[in-house]
Amino acid sequence: MIRFRQILTAVAAAWLLLSGFPPPASAMHIAEGILPASWAGLWFVVALPFVAWGLRDLRMRSERTPLFKSLVGMVGAAVFVISCMPVPVPTAGTCSHPCGTGMAAILIGPSPTVVITSIALLLQALFLAHGGLTTLGADIVSMGVAGAFVGYGVFRLATTAGVPRLAAVFMAGMLSDWATYAVTSFELASALHGNASLGSAFLAITAAFCPTQIPLGILEGFITAGAYRFINARRPELIASLTKPQGGVA
Repeated sequence: MIRFRQILTAVAAAWLLLSGFPPPASAMHIAEGILPASWAGLWFVVALPFVAWGLRDLRMRSERTPLFKSLVGMVGAAVFVISCMPVPVPTAGTCSHPCGTGMAAILIGPSPTVVITSIALLLQALFLAHGGLTTLGADIVSMGVAGAFVGYGVFRLATTAGVPRLAAVFMAGMLSDWATYAVTSFELASALHGNASLGSAFLAITAAFCPTQIPLGILEGFITAGAYRFINARRPELIASLTKPQGGVA
């Protein structure tokens, strides 16, 4: 119960900090009402197994390591804050933003990252008008599932291939961000391409994000590497334990 209260306290503190600043007019994530009901429902179906997997993994690892919930709470607060930094995209009528899920997946594993991303997205939809409730499933799939698993997968593959650890972390943060927006573009194109081909709609939406998301992805790579380096300097034993395969992911 104490650990659960610590998680709630961390998320509440992040929300109170951000609530003091007025949210921008442009929408972030996939806004309410953008996706038809059938597509919105489909993405919920895709997201639910990953959320269930994350909850199971979180419970099992918390039983083995009681302090794990506190770490998850702190990482969750970081993801919440990082993903609330909007950069307007005039050509798309929306906003780009860093995500933080690549960093989170390296620190706590990809499946718990899906859980904290789901909570962050829900709070942003309810209190900051970012994203929406009907599009929550799609936003979880793009930012939580794609962002977490691509980031963690890149990190594991790069380190296995002998890439220096800090470079692998940079690549994970950058590609996690870009994967999130590639999947978001696919979700929008699938539902909204109309008479145009899916491919052309996907390329058009992706191109609209590129001017902001390419530099943001590179920036997120540096943020992820910086966070990793900071933790490694302060708590190297923590990094040593966290970078082992987690949650059944090789």
